[in-house]
Amino acid sequence: MNKITNYILILSLLFLSNCGYEAVLNNKDYQFSINVNKIDGDQKINSQIINNFNKLRENEKKYNLTLTSNKKKTIISKDSKGDPSIFELKIEINYIVKKEGETLISNKINKKTTYNNITDKFELESYEKTIINNLVSEITDNIMLSISKIGQ
Repeated sequence: MNKITNYILILSLLFLSNCGYEAVLNNKDYQFSINVNKIDGDQKINSQIINNFNKLRENEKKYNLTLTSNKKKTIISKDSKGDPSIFELKIEINYIVKKEGETLISNKINKKTTYNNITDKFELESYEKTIINNLVSEITDNIMLSISKIGQ
């Protein structure tokens, strides 16, 4: 009898653990497509955002987007020799979403992070690229989330 109840308990846990929960931001099946009309600012950031938007499937709902990006790297702290020890990287995106000439969204997104200096400059540059990619990915998700809320 004990083995049977253990078996039933394990089966019920398996069924209940797969209840269909899915995080909202993980659902990348957006019901719109984006046409980037005008871009200004940092070319690498803009191209990464455009590549993220190009992953969207073509849809009937098409929005026109104007982007302006800005990246700023500042020294927050220096060591006793005067060399930088902590940096701050800030990315600012201004965007305007239009449909049929009407402005639906005009917004600004700021993302920033701080990180320690690395003596190996190649490794530091690689780390900064990773940071930029992560920040731009967050910004792109925020833009797509704000556009997805238009029709609601």
